[in-house]
Amino acid sequence: MTDKIKHLGIVESINGSYLKVRIVQTSACSACSIKGHCSAAESKEKLIDVYNKSGLACQVGSQVMISGATSLGMRAVMWAFVFPFVVLLVSLFVAMYFTGGDEVVSSIASLCMLIPYYLILFFCREKFRRTFVFVLESINN
Repeated sequence: MTDKIKHLGIVESINGSYLKVRIVQTSACSACSIKGHCSAAESKEKLIDVYNKSGLACQVGSQVMISGATSLGMRAVMWAFVFPFVVLLVSLFVAMYFTGGDEVVSSIASLCMLIPYYLILFFCREKFRRTFVFVLESINN
């Protein structure tokens, strides 16, 4: 298994050594031979901020290869799914203890505990932007 996530994209804009690259994100079943007959196959276009650390020459509209570490994907899954689930579960049990087992109040309180979690993520978005970085690679790699 490779330790990099790679996508082929098209340069949308260039600002110094930072680029905006448009990639097509496809679902796992998009490579299936019968995807045209299935409603499960989907794809979306995304704009990704990319750092051109090697100084590769490119221009708007050119096709480029971008890559990021697989560990970044796992870390993103942790922040997006695992940690909120833990917050939800722990706050549910704590609320159940303090409300004497009132399920409705405990579940509402537990859901409300996700608000501060996502606000913290929102205010730390610049740190995440510096952490979750894709870099430009030669298209021949």
